[in-house]
Amino acid sequence: MSGSGVAEADRSWEDAIVEEKFLAASGPGGQNVNKVATAVQLRVDVFRLGLEPYAYQRLKTLAGTRMTSGGELVITARKFRTQEANRADARERVAELLVKAHERQAKRRPTKPSKAAKAKRVDEKKGRAQIKAGRGRVSLD
Repeated sequence: MSGSGVAEADRSWEDAIVEEKFLAASGPGGQNVNKVATAVQLRVDVFRLGLEPYAYQRLKTLAGTRMTSGGELVITARKFRTQEANRADARERVAELLVKAHERQAKRRPTKPSKAAKAKRVDEKKGRAQIKAGRGRVSLD
């Protein structure tokens, strides 16, 4: 997809109900980490997005445990030390997931090995069998 796909997906989930919660983050931040809730938990109601069935199924697969049974996508961002940076990171990750969900998988066309390939495989097996058969005990006839 081109860059316009990102903008479309971005707009569509922005219009849906998005709930943000700020949490106390672990990790770097010194004494500030105990005082300021910088981590962001973003909850997106996937059903309100109106996704196509194929996109919804793919999103469920991509999201894994980040998708609740109630159809909410939960993204927690705590990489940065500021709320704004973590909020932007969470929104960007949701947008990326939505873009990936809209990508269509190429259908697999089953193929069969050719007669020549089958014959070559059998010949190689026979050759291997002869080599192994020659490894037995040596008889003193």
